[in-house]
Amino acid sequence: MKIALDAAGGAQGPAPNIEGAILAANAWGVEFILTGPADILRQELTARGISSDDRRFELVDAPDVITRDEDPVSACRAKPRASILVAAELVAARRADALVSAGHPGATMTAALWALKRLPGILRPALAVPIPTPAGLSVLLDGGANTDCKPWHLVQFAQMGIALSRRLYGKQIPSVGLLSLGGEPGRDNELVVETLLRLKSSCPGFLGLVDARDVTAGKTDVVVCDGYAGNVLLKSMEGTVSAMTALLKKDLQSDWRRRLAGMLLKDVFVRLRRKMNYEEYGGAPILGIDGAVVLCHGSSSARAISHAVHAATTAAETGLAAAVREAVAPAEAAAQNAA
Repeated sequence: MKIALDAAGGAQGPAPNIEGAILAANAWGVEFILTGPADILRQELTARGISSDDRRFELVDAPDVITRDEDPVSACRAKPRASILVAAELVAARRADALVSAGHPGATMTAALWALKRLPGILRPALAVPIPTPAGLSVLLDGGANTDCKPWHLVQFAQMGIALSRRLYGKQIPSVGLLSLGGEPGRDNELVVETLLRLKSSCPGFLGLVDARDVTAGKTDVVVCDGYAGNVLLKSMEGTVSAMTALLKKDLQSDWRRRLAGMLLKDVFVRLRRKMNYEEYGGAPILGIDGAVVLCHGSSSARAISHAVHAATTAAETGLAAAVREAVAPAEAAAQNAA
């Protein structure tokens, strides 16, 4: 398995990308094509004891990087040799099996669409974000790729989420919920009301409306919403976890009794942190693209990058793109007629 890694993407530059690639290569035998300024990437590899003749790491020079303050489409047009575009082109040319990037989300989506194209029948690709819950892993679509959606888009998100839950998480009949204000009559907007009717009639495993509390409890395997609501929910969850961790740490250090209790419960806290940490799940697959593409958090650590690489290899090996194409095929005609 060979991964095209946007080694220059991300808020922290090449270092965590290179370190993550080394972790993945050592752990799972993955090979890489690293895109970015070749001289800088070679320096990063050499500093970590990787020689120029190590065949696990191929460098492809891509002198430009698209930053998060740039308009993604304009920047992609102005920088044809940007690291994310070069990486996507390598997958399209079948020199690599999957693409991983912690760079500009919009540029990653644009590069994937330009180079790999949409799957037949897909109206809009979606970002499928894994969410750790007490019941296991759920997946939320859309995590922020599409802020303005129609009901038929959300129906396709549900179909794609079902395919992912089956292939990557082993759920035979994944349950599906539609994010809402809580299921009380008259409170939801037109998008939720109309999508609810469509999912009831077309989606196997659909359990109905769920609210944010149901999402974190793991009530359903797949949660469907527009990208605006999804991104707000995800960032709220991330901020809450960070705040609670900081408060708990401060409280446990307030006197010797609590410090002792913290020491006795250290293993419990470590396991909880590992389960709730996004780094353990690496990144979010972009579904609806004709290929395996995983988008990482912009501040991903080396550990997060390595787990994103593992997710990308799993997506490629299990034929996730083909499964998505099969999942949306029955509803393709209806969606196109509605559009």
